[in-house]
Amino acid sequence: MKKNLEKLRNIGISAHIDAGKTTLTERVLFYTQRIHAIHDVRGKDGVGATMDFMELERERGITIASAATHTHWRGHTVNIIDTPGHVNFTIEVERSLRVLDGAILVLCSVGGVQSQSITVDRQMARYKVPCVAFVNKCDRSGANPDRVIAGLREKLGHNAVALQLPIGLEADFAGVVDLVSMRAWYFEGEHGEILREADIPKDLEAEALARRETLVDAASMFSDALMEAALEGGIPQDLLKEAVRQGCLARKLTPVLMGSAYKNKGVQPLLDAACDYLPHPGEVENTAVNLDKEEEPVTLAADPGAPLVALAFKLEDGRYGQLTYLRVYQGSLAKGATVQNARTGKKIKVGRVVRMHASQMEDIEVLSAGDIGALFGVDCASGDTFTSPDVNCSMTSMHVPRPVISLAITPVDQKAQINMAKALGRFTKEDPTFTTKVDEETGETIISGMGELHLDVYVERMKREYNAAVNVGAPQVAYREAITRRVEFDYIHKKQTGGAGQYGKVCGYIEPSDGEDFDFVNDVVGGSIPTQFIPACEKGFRGACEKGPQLGFPVTGCRVVLNDGNSHSVDSSELAFATASRDAFRQSFPKAGPTILEPVMKVAVETPSEFQGGVMGSLNQRRGIILGTQDEGVSSVVEAEVPLAEMFGYSTHLRSLTQGKAQFTMEFATYRQVPKSIGEELLAKAREKKAHGA
Repeated sequence: MKKNLEKLRNIGISAHIDAGKTTLTERVLFYTQRIHAIHDVRGKDGVGATMDFMELERERGITIASAATHTHWRGHTVNIIDTPGHVNFTIEVERSLRVLDGAILVLCSVGGVQSQSITVDRQMARYKVPCVAFVNKCDRSGANPDRVIAGLREKLGHNAVALQLPIGLEADFAGVVDLVSMRAWYFEGEHGEILREADIPKDLEAEALARRETLVDAASMFSDALMEAALEGGIPQDLLKEAVRQGCLARKLTPVLMGSAYKNKGVQPLLDAACDYLPHPGEVENTAVNLDKEEEPVTLAADPGAPLVALAFKLEDGRYGQLTYLRVYQGSLAKGATVQNARTGKKIKVGRVVRMHASQMEDIEVLSAGDIGALFGVDCASGDTFTSPDVNCSMTSMHVPRPVISLAITPVDQKAQINMAKALGRFTKEDPTFTTKVDEETGETIISGMGELHLDVYVERMKREYNAAVNVGAPQVAYREAITRRVEFDYIHKKQTGGAGQYGKVCGYIEPSDGEDFDFVNDVVGGSIPTQFIPACEKGFRGACEKGPQLGFPVTGCRVVLNDGNSHSVDSSELAFATASRDAFRQSFPKAGPTILEPVMKVAVETPSEFQGGVMGSLNQRRGIILGTQDEGVSSVVEAEVPLAEMFGYSTHLRSLTQGKAQFTMEFATYRQVPKSIGEELLAKAREKKAHGA
């Protein structure tokens, strides 16, 4: 079985928007004979890319949901997940990288290392995923792979080393020189499926030798045998490959390959590199926590004979019910087997086990350690761990970013109300970054997510997939409330009118704290508040922080220290102390220098250089702080931090400003205090809303 493991690769394809991830995946599927015709990503041929199977994806020409497939190359089984590039769908990248062993980082040879490339790289680092880089679009005007490699080193801190040298660039891009074998490769035939090997062109020989020396120097840091061979003057290919592999597995060397997926050049050598340099499941250390032993870490073995441990990383509600995507880390998951959900403790009988190819599936009997597949009809949540009934351990959950933008939605009629409830139930289960709640004051349903596009897509899916027509209210920003100074409180809650009453006294202080969380410190000594009432006090303070007194948004960066109080032998209760704590907080909050915080986004605008001044002006008008600009050939990248409240409708404004030639991405950066005038405006609106509600 070990031999089979060595021939298995689980890889993700990640990159910035429009770097060519889905086009690359389409070519990979064609060359591995998984599909027999190449389709265009933007659906110009009326079909659309295999991996973008959602109607909305084909219309918009973007990837919205990650899609899984499997294929075969050179005797290897390769599981591939094509992920979205847009920051609005960052959870799709997050959960894919959580379960993958290696990744291909796709970079545009013109755009280089872009803002979302940095985000993806941060996610890879979080899960310690080794990667190979692919410099795509070498046929485009302004292509410069050397600048991309320099960007990998400077912006991402990678020890990036080229394994190839392009033969020509831009319109003259013809093929690549392989610096490992020192041979030239040309891609011929209708779709580049015929590889022609040849000698290195004479005009590139000197540069190829110099580049190979750089490669050998970098790789010899990971192999003493290679260093010795280099000193003796003869370098076997196998030795060089093994040294590059060791550096890649340790995340201390990033092999860089080049090509043009759209023009069918350089894809097969990239597949070879994924098999040669990225790890198989047995080479990656995965850990779980033992729930019987105070969450003590347990190292999992990629052994099909061991007890089962598998992670449900993605849910999808398909035509035939809920589809649960799984990665098996240890053991085997067979059709008809009984497994246990570690979170709920429920035992589940496995019905259908399938392997995915975009939206199609094939039934299989068993998923072994290292495999990625899916189950049907299993009720669970994203991030649940499935184990053998005799094992009680859980995989650590993935990082889920907090939503930053909200919309109010109201159904147009009773039928739409029922369908909307069904749709929201499904979407919140599938996507942890999409949340929903009902506003107590207005009765409106509030949906929250990662950006305008994220929420637009869900509203559109509600209409198409559930026939739930909704009216959309104005976007709402997820503000936060905070305090700026320390204030003491001394509060008595007293209701004693005969019979059982309520009595609770709490003393202490509230103060600002570092970070976003709420901290509760119990400094009560001498039993002035009985121990059994302390959790009720914490619950009261925490409840008061969930809905701030000013705008009704959560209070963050606040520490409550409880140091004294008093109780009554008969009238004190948990309810009395929870109420006393809540009211003490509300009474002291206005004296603590309350302030409003707003989410600030990191915005990167990629624009032709002639519009750079106008773009910077437009960001300044929106209260943006320009962090820097970079000239990248004919285009410029302007990076800024801009309050989210000012970014609504920016895409339309940017298009008109730049004749539709610029694009931008944004992701959450931090929370920052709002200017006084805007704070007063927000408070006035909140008071008006309250008056209408009353």
